[in-house]
Amino acid sequence: MHRKTIPSILLALATLFAGAAARSTTLARMSVAQMTQTAQLVIRARCAENSIRWDHGEIWTFTTFAVEETWKGPFDPSPGQYLTIRLLGGTVGHFTSNVSGVPRFNPGEEVVLFLEPASPQGCYSVVSWLQGTFRIREDLSTGQQIAAQDSASFDTLEPGTHNFHQSGLRNIRIEDLHDLVEAADCSNRKCETPGKK
Repeated sequence: MHRKTIPSILLALATLFAGAAARSTTLARMSVAQMTQTAQLVIRARCAENSIRWDHGEIWTFTTFAVEETWKGPFDPSPGQYLTIRLLGGTVGHFTSNVSGVPRFNPGEEVVLFLEPASPQGCYSVVSWLQGTFRIREDLSTGQQIAAQDSASFDTLEPGTHNFHQSGLRNIRIEDLHDLVEAADCSNRKCETPGKK
């Protein structure tokens, strides 16, 4: 019996260490205005490719985007301009690191991202992860482009009440989302009202 127990224990340990432990995440609710003020860049972009690798003892996913429009920040969205975001987690070989609340992207999909610098190598991270990620699709009934915030299906923490609930924006028109970002950015920069000095 002792000989049978040892292989079972070894198998259990191997399974345990084959993947990094899943990490729990609590995201405090942020409005579009708060994310705009926090972000260095707000872009509309299309996912080009993903690569996953070890970096400083952690598994990271690096996603490259072709930038279509810059809604906030100094990034020039001329043809052929790309940027890379760096997010914790992914799979390398037999090792998997899962982090709740971290978005993942598929080549070809179009998104709006709220970004902040992530490393000296020029990579970015997504502000508040799922909250700073909006997926773009076409509304089949109207033909308009709309976006849904990833956090629409993820419970976020309301700081004032300390309650968790789903609070993301669903099916907002791209023009309306752009207007919210523009208004928040203008408010932050104290833009002058046209005709006033």
